[in-house]
Amino acid sequence: MLEKNKQSAATAEEKYYLASQWQLMRQKFRRHKVANLGLAILVVLYFMAIFADFLTPYTAEERFNTFSYRQPTPIHFVDTQGRLHWPFVYGITQARDPNTLQMIYKVNTGVHLPIRFFVHAQPHKLLGIIKTDIHLFGVDKPNGIFLFGTDKLGRDVLSRILYASRVSLSIGLVGVAVSFLIGVTVGGISGYFGGAVDMFAMRLIEFIGGIPTIPFWIALGAALPRNWSVVQIYFAIVVLLSLLGWGGLARVVRGKLLELREYDYVLAARVSGVGEGAIIRIHLLPNFASYLIVDITLAIPGMILGESALSFLGLGMRPPAVSWGVMLQDSMNIHSVALYWWMVIPALFVIITVLTFNFLGDGLRDAADPYKQ
Repeated sequence: MLEKNKQSAATAEEKYYLASQWQLMRQKFRRHKVANLGLAILVVLYFMAIFADFLTPYTAEERFNTFSYRQPTPIHFVDTQGRLHWPFVYGITQARDPNTLQMIYKVNTGVHLPIRFFVHAQPHKLLGIIKTDIHLFGVDKPNGIFLFGTDKLGRDVLSRILYASRVSLSIGLVGVAVSFLIGVTVGGISGYFGGAVDMFAMRLIEFIGGIPTIPFWIALGAALPRNWSVVQIYFAIVVLLSLLGWGGLARVVRGKLLELREYDYVLAARVSGVGEGAIIRIHLLPNFASYLIVDITLAIPGMILGESALSFLGLGMRPPAVSWGVMLQDSMNIHSVALYWWMVIPALFVIITVLTFNFLGDGLRDAADPYKQ
């Protein structure tokens, strides 16, 4: 028995030292529970963004004019008599406050509205392709179910949050992809060739880094044409965030290539007639690919925060576009926050997304050095 244990321990140790860098990274990442939790949450968020049309009971612009600023709808399983029921919501009666003239919503316990699944409602295109009118859940019309309440125009906040996640989550991925390509290209050329090319690239990075951010965005917000479509504004925000965010990655790539370009295997590849571009792409960049992955993961929440902040200030996405930042414009004053607290819920999604990306980045950073205990 003891001999078998020794053999299994020796086999495990042999596998550890014979494993590739990627295998070691994967094994260490699996042991990072917080990072795995962050990855699972991100998968759920992106799944909800992709299938928002089906998961939401209403479309982003569907209005209920009689339910302006309605409180979140609680789900019940037990009625006032203590009897167990299929999940349901109570009906709502509304009245006007004689002093403030604000609409008051009161629960009508005499009306039970069972929550139905796979209901027929507003038509939509699932994944932008399949025409259907089926939604995951809902209640019988003309009543409504508003799990996160409604805004001033009577639009369902939950539905708008999931639709908004498409912009807020995708802008991070697209923006980082563009800045990654620019940063790796400029940093790789600068670090490998050095000399005048390196001097020019570094001065360019310093110039971009020296641009005052707030005045720049204020000027940009005034310069963007008001008649631009949502798609045009989206790509403008992506491009501008990318152009301002690639400098840090370029510096890291430059520093690594300055170190690696004199290694023997690089000199051997150069003597063998391998092209300069192939040396950078095949022999140099893969040697610190793990650090590039970590940098991408930690840069995405920065892009999401950038878009949310700009849209919140009215300098980024604009209505009728819907993003988390655009939704937070309705909570810019203390009056809205005090009376309609559910209008701040989009901020929770921003916080959760940023934290989960940071957790994932921490796990990847630890896994990037698998030999470190």
